[in-house]
Amino acid sequence: MATVFTKIAKGEIPSYKVAENEDFYAFLDINPLVKGHTLVIPRNVEDDYIFNLDDTTYAGLCAFAKKVALAIQAAVPCKRVGVCVLGLEVPHTHIHLIPLQQESDVDFRREKLKLSPEEFKSIADSILAEYEKLQ
Repeated sequence: MATVFTKIAKGEIPSYKVAENEDFYAFLDINPLVKGHTLVIPRNVEDDYIFNLDDTTYAGLCAFAKKVALAIQAAVPCKRVGVCVLGLEVPHTHIHLIPLQQESDVDFRREKLKLSPEEFKSIADSILAEYEKLQ
């Protein structure tokens, strides 16, 4: 059965897309720690553990995530973009890219932001515009 992230990447479930190519997809986390919190996934591999990925997919995912992180940093005011790979929430490999002002911005125990659909769309559009400049 397809994971929720596979359904998102296929457009079966709506998302706030920030970047994509034929192999990878990036979209805003709907329960963000901070504005711009993004998830990056492989489109065609549903394994839930990043280190089970074949080397080509792993390297491609990391390279794609780097471009997305650069786009986030250009679109969202932050000191840097943090990277987390937990892999326990959804059984599909995913990388969290989190705009940081301070280390506590990566505390997954903290209360999540509540953003309006308009805020999500504005943030996603800004990141996507910056990503497209990198292409």
